[in-house]
Amino acid sequence: MKLANVDGRAVLLTADDRGIDVAKASGGLFGLGSLYRNWTEFQAWAEKVTAEPDVVFTRTQLGSPSPEPRQIVAIGLNYDAHAAESGFTAPDGLPPVFTKFVSALTGPDVEVVLPPGGNVDWEVELVAVVGQTAYRVAESEAWEHLAGVTIGQDLSERVSQLAGPAPQFSLGKSFPDFAPVGPWLVTPDELADRDNLALGCAVDGETVQDGRTSELIFPVARLISALSQTITLYPGDLVFTGTPSGVGVGRTPQRFLQAGEELVSWIEGLGEMRQTFVAALED
Repeated sequence: MKLANVDGRAVLLTADDRGIDVAKASGGLFGLGSLYRNWTEFQAWAEKVTAEPDVVFTRTQLGSPSPEPRQIVAIGLNYDAHAAESGFTAPDGLPPVFTKFVSALTGPDVEVVLPPGGNVDWEVELVAVVGQTAYRVAESEAWEHLAGVTIGQDLSERVSQLAGPAPQFSLGKSFPDFAPVGPWLVTPDELADRDNLALGCAVDGETVQDGRTSELIFPVARLISALSQTITLYPGDLVFTGTPSGVGVGRTPQRFLQAGEELVSWIEGLGEMRQTFVAALED
């Protein structure tokens, strides 16, 4: 199943530009605001729905497939090569955990304003979408607590992120539109190998990241289980699982996003996202 947010309405995709309006087809039983809280029931309904496609849309209408998460959890240094390029040793235990504030959340294809005086970097990531409340779940049961996966960009402003006396990871990664997610949610059964997906991104056509989720230090199930030993993950929550190597801050010379550039991100089986960048207006 592929599930999109089209102008704030849940749509079951039958093609990349059309689908079934969930609220209409279910007689109001399910909608974008409630389906994650009732994911098991919704999934059972979706597997049997026979309604004809009644929604045709364009990419500009897409929002985050989970637009109102209670939490956005993000993971750092979860790929060996990215840890190395960042100047760190790969963690033995749970990698660094931080948040991207919900105010940064946006859809997959957006225009992003570059903060003045900043250095904005790219980080393509597999994002897990929680489908059932998860607290102290076993690794073997972790995937059962997920609705599916999607693509995310952990856009990061490195000046404010790394300013002392201690780094401000969450603030540096939470400017407006710094958490684009989409283009839609894909359930794990749609994927040939849910733990081995190619992912990458390109700036103006030049590939800058190219990896596979099989390289994650903490794969999805292990990560969800480990997080749930401390925090409760709620239906609709988003978990950014970490980025592979190739970020701008790790390059010599360093490279950051500029006004007028386009960032395209992709993950095998999930589609792609596009962001364009513009300079902030002067006061």
